[in-house]
Amino acid sequence: MDIGAIATVVSTDSLAQVQGQAQVLVLKKALDIQAESAIQLIQAVPQSLPVQPGQPGALINTHA
Repeated sequence: MDIGAIATVVSTDSLAQVQGQAQVLVLKKALDIQAESAIQLIQAVPQSLPVQPGQPGALINTHA
């Protein structure tokens, strides 16, 4: 194996490592954006008002 072939293998391996690291960083960024979006959606859900006695849903029959 000559020096040129060794350099090509090392260069190709280094490029693959850099590409792999870049893909991981892009994935992490995408997951962060998705998490932020999920939090915003959860916060956008209106809070329900408590059910007053005598209204439907005030009592739950646990013996049925």
